[in-house]
Amino acid sequence: MSKSDSDTDTSTDSSCGASTDGETSETEASTGSACGASTTEADSNETSACGASSSTESTGECGASSDDSDEEEVGATVKDFDADPGTLVAVGLGPGQPDGMTRRAQTALAEAEHLVGYTTYIDLIPDDITETAEDIYSTPMCGEVSRTEEAIDRALAGNHVAIVGSGDPNVYALGGLALEILESKGGTASMVDFEVVPGVPAAQSCAARLGAPLVNDTVSISLSDHLTPMPDIESRLHAAAKEGFTITIYNPWSRKRRENFQKCCEILTAHRDPETPVGIVHGAGREDEEVEIVELRELEDLGETDLIDMTTTILVGTEDTYVWDDRMVTPRGYETKYDY
Repeated sequence: MSKSDSDTDTSTDSSCGASTDGETSETEASTGSACGASTTEADSNETSACGASSSTESTGECGASSDDSDEEEVGATVKDFDADPGTLVAVGLGPGQPDGMTRRAQTALAEAEHLVGYTTYIDLIPDDITETAEDIYSTPMCGEVSRTEEAIDRALAGNHVAIVGSGDPNVYALGGLALEILESKGGTASMVDFEVVPGVPAAQSCAARLGAPLVNDTVSISLSDHLTPMPDIESRLHAAAKEGFTITIYNPWSRKRRENFQKCCEILTAHRDPETPVGIVHGAGREDEEVEIVELRELEDLGETDLIDMTTTILVGTEDTYVWDDRMVTPRGYETKYDY
């Protein structure tokens, strides 16, 4: 059984007493809330019985409505739940393949009754775990608030819940959002035994494919302006490039915001030598993984290729970074103190 099949071929009874009818195909974007509400994309005003907004009408670039006001509203509070709270764990899947997950992550997922996450990340979980889960709830891209609130509400309803993401829950992910929403509901982290299970972040997994580019001071920057205005992103890029840090760039490219990538390349070339080594890793640890090391002057032209998209991580070297034996090397500084 595939991971998506585990969502669509079973009908389970939730701990809230509601049946989650899994006969509706996930491709039709209708999944059953564990607390009894149907979350259907076609009805942008649908609200989960757990209190989570399920507005995922696709009018924006990543599956979210351009009007996110519904999704930003928190529904139920802790006063609306009669059951003893369960548990909530934020699990980092690492780069994606099963052997890239920590043993603790696999154990936490296996112990969870409910799995909640972005559909692509749910599909990365091994079949033997998804097949034994009581319920799986997933949403398309940009459903961060709705699915995080759904996970919290399921935990407050007495379930043992894992909310999953690639990489690490504290790196451009939902660890902080979960705590913010829980606080807004009048709850506490200890109420649901909230725990973070770390995973290998994309910067580290991609660096491992490239050699040793991150052994000195580094800065990570996401080019997604979904949450951070582009002027702020540009300001951070300027500062990082001027200071000479190794720069890790997340979410470099999408069809709707190619200008962000182009502006990034402009800023980098204004502060760095055009021959600066740049490592590009597409789909780290996945079947379509590609790894390239290029010079900074070549980077912008690659934006129009399949190599660079939202699954790509880019590592821009410092003035000291060099390529040796097809590997990026950023000196730590040992050569200034030791003879070798």
